[in-house]
Amino acid sequence: MSLEKFISKARTSWMCSDGPDSEIVLTSRIRLARNIQDVKFPLLFSKEEAENVIQQVEHAIVKESNDQMELLAMSDLNELEKRVLVEKHLISPQLAEQSPYGAAILSEDEEVSIMVNEEDHIRIQCIKPGLQIVEAFKEANRIDDLLEKKINYAYHVETGYLTSCPTNIGTGLRASVMMHLPGMVLTQQMNRIIPAIQQLGLVVRGIYGEGSETLGNIFQISNQITLGRSEKDIIEELKSVVTQLIDQEKESRNALAKTSNIQLEDRVFRSYGILSNSRIMETKEAAKCLSDVRLGIDMGYIKNISKSILNELMILTQPGFLQLYAGEQMNPNDRDIRRASLIRERLKLETE
Repeated sequence: MSLEKFISKARTSWMCSDGPDSEIVLTSRIRLARNIQDVKFPLLFSKEEAENVIQQVEHAIVKESNDQMELLAMSDLNELEKRVLVEKHLISPQLAEQSPYGAAILSEDEEVSIMVNEEDHIRIQCIKPGLQIVEAFKEANRIDDLLEKKINYAYHVETGYLTSCPTNIGTGLRASVMMHLPGMVLTQQMNRIIPAIQQLGLVVRGIYGEGSETLGNIFQISNQITLGRSEKDIIEELKSVVTQLIDQEKESRNALAKTSNIQLEDRVFRSYGILSNSRIMETKEAAKCLSDVRLGIDMGYIKNISKSILNELMILTQPGFLQLYAGEQMNPNDRDIRRASLIRERLKLETE
């Protein structure tokens, strides 16, 4: 494995595989926050302490386990390489931007990533395709057990795992599901649904998590409370809400097909035409059109394009990937031109 492997391919195993309810649920993600006993939090520690944390985690999971994992130090990556890893959801924006002594340990299939020295010493992440939140937790928990055999975690018998941010104290668990909800957006239900979800202790964010923008009708639903809740309760509650959202999205799509079928079909093929022929395309427009075309595939309007191609294009058309493939830094206008060209070429290959 190498850095080039992780940054050169837009597709990952969880992105090009179909999971349960994959026409609506893109991915399920589990993240576990952990810290090492008697070591300062990353906000306060020294370079030497940071390096010691990296060595402990690397020894426990790369050298001692049978998992095929590779460590990438943030100090060895340039800004573009880090941006690409963020766009692939392998590391967080915070690790890329604010952690000079950070590192990422990635599995060969990219389903597991361990961020070291981000906000906490250790953040274990597992991503699965479709609605597989329980399966993602089992894998993350397996990695957690491997680490705990070699590392003493900061833990309190009353409050649970101790974390840098108080909102993570307890289980240290963040469970999230990435959902494509164009039907509910088109039927204007999301503005009503989001406050209801938040009242249940969940939060709705954009495609790259906290502080990110919603693009292409893709929403990230995750738990907000970790203290006083068990992992089982958190996961079951999230899964219950997501299952209800799946049902509502299906109902919305069926309603659109019954009441506005020709208008919806027209919208889908207009977006397909824009993607197939545009010479300049901004990120937001690309995301909106890709969302429409994916909806068209799911509803049977478009039959000659696979959903995985659209998943790939969602990543390929991000600024970091565009510049990576161009082999140079690009201004926004040049990126818009390159984005349009790349989409045209990719769709042409798919339909030939």
